[in-house]
Amino acid sequence: MSPLTTAIALAIASLLASVAAAQDVNYDESKVPAFTLPDPLIDASGKAVATPEAWRSRREEIFRLFEDHVYGRMPGKVDVRVAVTEEPTEALEGKALREQITLHFGPRENGPAMHLLIYRPNEAKEPVPAFLGLNFFGNHSIHPDPAIHLSKAWMRESKDKAIVDNRATEASRGKSASRWPVETIVGQSYALVTAYYGDLDPDYDDSFGNGVHPIFEPPHSERPLELWGAIGAWAWGLSRALDYLESIDSIDAKRIAVFGHSRLGKTALWAGACDERFALVISNESGCGGAALSRRRYGETIERITTRFPHWFCGKLWTYNGREDAIPVDQHQLIALIAPRPVYVASAEEDRWADPKGEFLSLVHAEPVYRLLGKKGLGTSEYPRVEEPIHGEAQAYHVRKGPHDVRPFDWQQFLKYADEVMK
Repeated sequence: MSPLTTAIALAIASLLASVAAAQDVNYDESKVPAFTLPDPLIDASGKAVATPEAWRSRREEIFRLFEDHVYGRMPGKVDVRVAVTEEPTEALEGKALREQITLHFGPRENGPAMHLLIYRPNEAKEPVPAFLGLNFFGNHSIHPDPAIHLSKAWMRESKDKAIVDNRATEASRGKSASRWPVETIVGQSYALVTAYYGDLDPDYDDSFGNGVHPIFEPPHSERPLELWGAIGAWAWGLSRALDYLESIDSIDAKRIAVFGHSRLGKTALWAGACDERFALVISNESGCGGAALSRRRYGETIERITTRFPHWFCGKLWTYNGREDAIPVDQHQLIALIAPRPVYVASAEEDRWADPKGEFLSLVHAEPVYRLLGKKGLGTSEYPRVEEPIHGEAQAYHVRKGPHDVRPFDWQQFLKYADEVMK
């Protein structure tokens, strides 16, 4: 089946699943079932975890559970060849330097590659902190700058983003700029590093015949339950980008905030759990499989997400469709894996599909781990008012007005919090 045919079939299946899901989705807080969350501070033997040293062992237990039951086991590093496709060049009316780098993975010349776009302050006298995040429609989509290389990769069809026959067009330039305030980020003395998520794994179910998966294992007609999914591949790529940032002098790799929205918010959380080098983890409206508690069964559920996007997770997650209480982890433990590093979870009032309250409660129920490790979390279990952010020492949260999106209000808070915890 060709990528185009696969994409059309996936779109039809996704639409049918959406229609079916809309008929019985729960948006009523009174219908959230009673549930008991697994305690991150009780180990597999039933023993209480009372010291930071004991937490390291417990953390390993929880991490393996997420690998085996949610995201799949991520492979290690691979040979990477770095190609500079644009040397540092003045951009944004001289306020920034723009660089473009390609990371080639594996031994094949025509193998998978990730294309990094970097904007950094032009007149910085020392290495700067950075925001690192994947984008949905190519690097050229985040800013109308005509010098950004136009992605040639497969993309999901989108009339709004000027994607035609699953390929970007010149009209695609800057179509996602509202979500990426490049001038603001650079103006506050941060670098921005981004790459197209489809470079790492095209976002359709093709038995993992494309992207980085074939470097490690052949395509599977019958998928092993433990095989890592697309979220794992995207998170793996974020770590490879961080490897590169550690090799250059212009960016302070010890002060990297990993950021993601929606499915890439799930990715940012998993990347932050897998790679403890990330200094700050930011999840924007990540919902089910991200920051939202699965056991609430509010909005999107495990069954809905694995039906619509079977390639995102490991196959074992499908076995919990309609059985959320049986899964041995929940998403507050994913937040706990990031501790004691700071984490920011953001929601939108109209994005009920992502369960804003469930996202907030993951922070609340992860806070005991932060306290054990000597850090303060949100300091409250009371859900905040809209656009009244809570910035704790190592946890932050806000819910803003509006729908599923990344808005200026979100970035204002992310930058403010980054100033607090990384500067």
